[in-house]
Amino acid sequence: MKVSTVVIVFVGYLFVLVGAKSFAAEPTKLLIAHGAISNNVEPLWIAKEQGIFHKYGIEADLVFIIAGRAMQAMLAGQVPVGMVGATHVVNAVTGGGDFVMILGLQNTLDYLFISRPSIKSAEELKGKKVAIGTPSGSASLATYVALDYLGLNPRRDNIVLLGIGGVPERLGALRAGSVEATSLSPEFGQVVVSEGYRVLLNTTKENVPFQSAGMVVARAMLKSNPQLVENVAKATIEGVAFVLKPSNKEIVREGLSKYGCRAAEKTVSDNGRCGLGDQADGPARA
Repeated sequence: MKVSTVVIVFVGYLFVLVGAKSFAAEPTKLLIAHGAISNNVEPLWIAKEQGIFHKYGIEADLVFIIAGRAMQAMLAGQVPVGMVGATHVVNAVTGGGDFVMILGLQNTLDYLFISRPSIKSAEELKGKKVAIGTPSGSASLATYVALDYLGLNPRRDNIVLLGIGGVPERLGALRAGSVEATSLSPEFGQVVVSEGYRVLLNTTKENVPFQSAGMVVARAMLKSNPQLVENVAKATIEGVAFVLKPSNKEIVREGLSKYGCRAAEKTVSDNGRCGLGDQADGPARA
């Protein structure tokens, strides 16, 4: 009788154990698009690398889509969560979209306006070609601000603004000599500066107030699945905290190099290194 009781109890324990595992919630697969390749995305890369997303029950798929197209994908319902600039959100909402930025990760323009080595001063950009990103994107706005600060007017000075695209395309055009200048995030800017390219203006030093990258979702998602949105926000915030902790510097450096270079694909310096890992001293700002 005692043996039977022990067997029953043991079988019951196995049933509970297996049952608990069977009914354990599977991580929610979530596609998150980031519209740029920069330190702003570090919290997401780190949250994925360090298992923070998984901690909150999220299996995050991070994909780089240039901001304008990322917003279009969100409008089409193809991407539920995006990290893009506020200008894209405003444009989408003006066009009938129903989106909201739940987190802001940067509130200033943080770009280097960089020219080819042959350009010695801003005056030499007159009559030349300058690459911008999407017309309403942060990189384009940074270029407009830089030109104005330097006393240049595209129409008056016959400066041709070319909508080249994302960082890889703009950087490629700059190196190929297709354009004479463009705005790049500090991470990539420092890479080409080490190759002899010139910084005509550092907008960060000018402290231009601007709501740049932020986490964006549809209001419908906010209403239908508030817990998921909250978990995304929590994971991102913990990612920011991880990035800002001095003792994590080397881990952040490795993550930035790994994910940043992968996202940028073939955007590498002439010596074959992406170089992003060397720029980990300026983490994202919440």
